[in-house]
Amino acid sequence: MPVVRLGKTETIKERAIYVYLPSTEQKERWEKCARAQGTSISKFVTEHVENSLRQETEPNYQSRGELGKTIRELKDQLDKVTREKHVLEIATERLEEELRRYRAQPFMEEDFAGVRRYQKELVEILKEGRVINGEEILSRLGIKPSEHEAIKAVSKQLENLESYRIIQSTPKGWKWVK
Repeated sequence: MPVVRLGKTETIKERAIYVYLPSTEQKERWEKCARAQGTSISKFVTEHVENSLRQETEPNYQSRGELGKTIRELKDQLDKVTREKHVLEIATERLEEELRRYRAQPFMEEDFAGVRRYQKELVEILKEGRVINGEEILSRLGIKPSEHEAIKAVSKQLENLESYRIIQSTPKGWKWVK
């Protein structure tokens, strides 16, 4: 004999319960809340009863309202951290520019006396053993086109390294020789 599966309509009486609220005001309040959530009174009551039961049996259970509150708090935290990150990125960028200006200073002074330190990153880039053009050098050093002093300092370092025959200028860029 085939098994007959009954749909929701056929089982409605088996699934129904009747709840009598203490007042019509409470009933109207529940209906208003259900409409505000865009659901039926039946689903509204079911969800709230299930939330209550789960809170008793599942210690980590959070209702939809609690989850919404948690999400809002996390979004607020994320916004705050994003703003702080942006401020720190700007501060880091300014400090790096200042450091480049400081390191560039000995190469900018014509009558400088003393030992000039070459930028380690520049030497490492050149030592890669391939021809590298000026734009790529500046890009990899993080120097912007608006940082004129830093660009001049790199150019001066390249000129000095070439005069010491450590690097060689080619039509396509600079090449490490030694």
